[in-house]
Amino acid sequence: MKILLLNEAFVVLKHAGLVKTESEFCQEFIGASEGYIRQLRFKKTEPSVRSIAVLGSRLQKAGEQMLSSPHYRPLGLKFIALSERCHSEVNAEGVELDLAG
Repeated sequence: MKILLLNEAFVVLKHAGLVKTESEFCQEFIGASEGYIRQLRFKKTEPSVRSIAVLGSRLQKAGEQMLSSPHYRPLGLKFIALSERCHSEVNAEGVELDLAG
């Protein structure tokens, strides 16, 4: 479930001290409104592919920057792993084209 991936990313980012609240996470890391995750829970729906893609991209960029520092390397690797999971979710939603047509 994509919502679990968002929740996991939020916990990792909060533990790392990069966000303090779910609202901040929504705005800074998934580019959504501050109540985005609350709204998903209320409506019992999954996050959009766009939100997962944005999260994956931002985690990847942050993770790559952290890899150059021995102190932050473990966290960078965790970000990269989460980013790859996001990319996998996005790719799973991809549209298949019939090019034989």
